[in-house]
Amino acid sequence: MEQFPRIETERLILTELTAGDIPQIVKYAANRRISDYTLNLPFPYTEKDAVYWINLSNQGFKNGTHLIFGIRLKTENQLTGGIGLTIEQRFNRAEIGYWIGEPFWNKGFVSEATRAIIQFSFDKLALNKVTSSHFEKNPASGKVMVKSGMIKEGELKEHIRKDSVYHSLVVYGLTKSDYGKNLV
Repeated sequence: MEQFPRIETERLILTELTAGDIPQIVKYAANRRISDYTLNLPFPYTEKDAVYWINLSNQGFKNGTHLIFGIRLKTENQLTGGIGLTIEQRFNRAEIGYWIGEPFWNKGFVSEATRAIIQFSFDKLALNKVTSSHFEKNPASGKVMVKSGMIKEGELKEHIRKDSVYHSLVVYGLTKSDYGKNLV
Protein backbone atom coordinates (compact mmCIF):
# COMPACT_ATOMS: atom_id res chain seq x y z
CA MET A 1 0.00 0.00 0.00
CA GLU A 2 1.62 3.22 -1.14
CA GLN A 3 -0.97 5.66 0.10
CA PHE A 4 -2.75 5.64 3.45
CA PRO A 5 -6.27 4.33 2.89
CA ARG A 6 -9.42 6.38 3.30
CA ILE A 7 -12.60 4.58 4.35
CA GLU A 8 -16.05 6.14 4.11
CA THR A 9 -19.21 4.94 5.82
CA GLU A 10 -22.67 6.42 5.97
CA ARG A 11 -21.71 8.98 8.64
CA LEU A 12 -17.94 8.71 9.01
CA ILE A 13 -14.63 9.11 7.24
CA LEU A 14 -11.67 7.10 8.53
CA THR A 15 -8.42 8.78 7.53
CA GLU A 16 -4.77 9.21 8.37
CA LEU A 17 -3.92 11.16 11.51
CA THR A 18 -2.06 14.45 11.05
CA ALA A 19 -0.35 17.01 13.24
CA GLY A 20 -3.43 19.20 12.73
CA ASP A 21 -5.43 16.63 14.73
CA ILE A 22 -3.37 17.07 17.92
CA PRO A 23 -5.69 19.60 19.61
CA GLN A 24 -8.77 17.41 19.01
CA ILE A 25 -6.95 14.24 20.08
CA VAL A 26 -5.86 15.86 23.35
CA LYS A 27 -9.29 17.42 23.91
CA TYR A 28 -11.06 14.04 23.76
CA ALA A 29 -8.38 11.60 24.94
CA ALA A 30 -7.57 13.61 28.08
CA ASN A 31 -10.54 12.09 29.85
CA ARG A 32 -10.20 9.83 32.89
CA ARG A 33 -13.36 7.91 31.88
CA ILE A 34 -11.75 6.95 28.56
CA SER A 35 -8.37 6.14 30.09
CA ASP A 36 -9.96 3.88 32.71
CA TYR A 37 -11.50 1.68 30.01
CA THR A 38 -8.60 1.48 27.55
CA LEU A 39 -5.21 -0.15 27.77
CA ASN A 40 -3.07 2.36 25.90
CA LEU A 41 -4.50 5.78 26.74
CA PRO A 42 -2.71 7.27 29.73
CA PHE A 43 -4.13 9.82 32.10
CA PRO A 44 -3.39 12.61 32.03
CA TYR A 45 -3.16 12.60 28.22
CA THR A 46 -0.92 15.33 26.82
CA GLU A 47 0.18 16.78 23.52
CA LYS A 48 3.32 14.63 23.81
CA ASP A 49 1.10 11.51 23.91
CA ALA A 50 -0.77 12.66 20.78
CA VAL A 51 2.53 13.24 18.94
CA TYR A 52 3.69 9.75 19.98
CA TRP A 53 0.44 8.21 18.71
CA ILE A 54 0.69 9.99 15.34
CA ASN A 55 4.34 8.89 15.00
CA LEU A 56 3.32 5.31 15.86
CA SER A 57 0.69 5.54 13.14
CA ASN A 58 3.19 6.82 10.56
CA GLN A 59 5.84 4.23 11.41
CA GLY A 60 3.30 1.42 11.58
CA PHE A 61 2.00 2.30 8.14
CA LYS A 62 5.53 2.36 6.71
CA ASN A 63 6.48 -1.04 8.11
CA GLY A 64 3.04 -2.68 7.76
CA THR A 65 2.43 -3.34 11.46
CA HIS A 66 -0.24 -0.71 12.26
CA LEU A 67 -2.98 1.13 10.46
CA ILE A 68 -4.35 3.83 12.76
CA PHE A 69 -7.25 5.91 11.50
CA GLY A 70 -8.83 9.05 12.82
CA ILE A 71 -12.60 8.67 13.13
CA ARG A 72 -14.17 11.79 11.62
CA LEU A 73 -17.77 12.91 11.27
CA LYS A 74 -18.49 13.15 7.57
CA THR A 75 -20.65 16.27 7.94
CA GLU A 76 -18.01 18.39 9.70
CA ASN A 77 -14.77 16.44 9.11
CA GLN A 78 -14.41 16.63 12.91
CA LEU A 79 -12.08 14.16 14.60
CA THR A 80 -13.98 12.23 17.27
CA GLY A 81 -11.56 9.40 18.14
CA GLY A 82 -9.40 6.71 16.66
CA ILE A 83 -9.53 3.13 15.45
CA GLY A 84 -6.66 0.96 14.40
CA LEU A 85 -5.37 -2.41 13.39
CA THR A 86 -2.28 -4.02 14.85
CA ILE A 87 -1.33 -6.39 12.08
CA GLU A 88 0.37 -9.71 12.73
CA GLN A 89 1.55 -10.62 9.23
CA ARG A 90 3.00 -13.95 10.31
CA PHE A 91 -0.46 -15.16 11.34
CA ASN A 92 -2.46 -13.15 8.75
CA ARG A 93 -4.59 -11.49 11.43
CA ALA A 94 -5.01 -8.15 13.15
CA GLU A 95 -6.25 -6.81 16.45
CA ILE A 96 -8.69 -3.90 16.41
CA GLY A 97 -8.45 -1.17 19.02
CA TYR A 98 -10.55 1.98 19.31
CA TRP A 99 -11.61 4.91 21.44
CA ILE A 100 -14.01 7.77 20.93
CA GLY A 101 -14.53 11.07 22.72
CA GLU A 102 -17.22 11.07 25.38
CA PRO A 103 -19.52 13.54 23.54
CA PHE A 104 -19.83 10.89 20.81
CA TRP A 105 -20.67 7.90 23.02
CA ASN A 106 -23.88 5.92 22.44
CA LYS A 107 -24.41 7.18 18.91
CA GLY A 108 -23.24 4.05 17.06
CA PHE A 109 -20.12 5.70 15.62
CA VAL A 110 -17.67 3.11 16.97
CA SER A 111 -19.81 0.20 15.75
CA GLU A 112 -19.99 1.82 12.31
CA ALA A 113 -16.23 2.38 12.24
CA THR A 114 -15.52 -1.16 13.49
CA ARG A 115 -17.71 -2.75 10.80
CA ALA A 116 -15.87 -0.70 8.17
CA ILE A 117 -12.45 -1.73 9.55
CA ILE A 118 -13.48 -5.39 9.57
CA GLN A 119 -14.65 -5.18 5.95
CA PHE A 120 -11.41 -3.41 4.99
CA SER A 121 -9.39 -6.09 6.82
CA PHE A 122 -10.95 -8.92 4.86
CA ASP A 123 -11.56 -7.25 1.48
CA LYS A 124 -8.48 -5.03 1.10
CA LEU A 125 -5.86 -6.57 3.39
CA ALA A 126 -6.95 -10.18 2.75
CA LEU A 127 -6.58 -11.06 6.42
CA ASN A 128 -7.96 -14.34 7.74
CA LYS A 129 -8.98 -13.12 11.19
CA VAL A 130 -9.60 -10.00 13.24
CA THR A 131 -9.69 -9.93 17.02
CA SER A 132 -10.43 -7.40 19.71
CA SER A 133 -10.73 -7.35 23.47
CA HIS A 134 -12.10 -5.16 26.21
CA PHE A 135 -11.69 -4.76 29.93
CA GLU A 136 -14.29 -6.86 31.71
CA LYS A 137 -15.54 -3.67 33.40
CA ASN A 138 -16.38 -2.14 29.98
CA PRO A 139 -19.29 -4.19 28.58
CA ALA A 140 -20.25 -1.34 26.21
CA SER A 141 -17.14 -2.15 24.19
CA GLY A 142 -18.24 -5.78 24.00
CA LYS A 143 -21.57 -4.61 22.55
CA VAL A 144 -19.64 -2.82 19.78
CA MET A 145 -17.85 -6.06 18.96
CA VAL A 146 -21.08 -8.07 18.88
CA LYS A 147 -22.82 -5.44 16.69
CA SER A 148 -19.85 -5.72 14.34
CA GLY A 149 -20.33 -9.46 13.95
CA MET A 150 -17.52 -10.60 16.22
CA ILE A 151 -17.88 -13.72 18.36
CA LYS A 152 -16.86 -13.97 22.01
CA GLU A 153 -13.94 -16.37 22.23
CA GLY A 154 -13.15 -16.25 25.94
CA GLU A 155 -11.96 -14.40 28.99
CA LEU A 156 -8.42 -13.89 30.21
CA LYS A 157 -8.44 -13.43 33.98
CA GLU A 158 -6.25 -10.64 35.36
CA HIS A 159 -4.38 -10.62 32.05
CA ILE A 160 -3.46 -6.93 31.87
CA ARG A 161 -1.93 -4.61 34.42
CA LYS A 162 -2.60 -0.90 34.16
CA ASP A 163 -1.93 1.65 36.88
CA SER A 164 -0.99 -1.16 39.30
CA VAL A 165 -4.39 -2.86 38.87
CA TYR A 166 -4.92 -6.21 37.14
CA HIS A 167 -7.75 -6.34 34.62
CA SER A 168 -9.50 -9.28 33.03
CA LEU A 169 -10.01 -9.13 29.27
CA VAL A 170 -12.93 -10.42 27.25
CA VAL A 171 -11.71 -11.55 23.82
CA TYR A 172 -13.68 -11.50 20.55
CA GLY A 173 -12.74 -12.67 17.09
CA LEU A 174 -14.04 -13.07 13.57
CA THR A 175 -12.65 -15.19 10.77
CA LYS A 176 -13.06 -14.39 7.11
CA SER A 177 -15.14 -17.56 6.68
CA ASP A 178 -17.59 -16.37 9.38
CA TYR A 179 -17.64 -12.76 8.20
CA GLY A 180 -21.15 -11.39 7.72
CA LYS A 181 -22.92 -14.26 9.49
CA ASN A 182 -23.32 -12.56 12.89
CA LEU A 183 -24.12 -8.92 12.21
CA VAL A 184 -26.62 -7.47 14.68
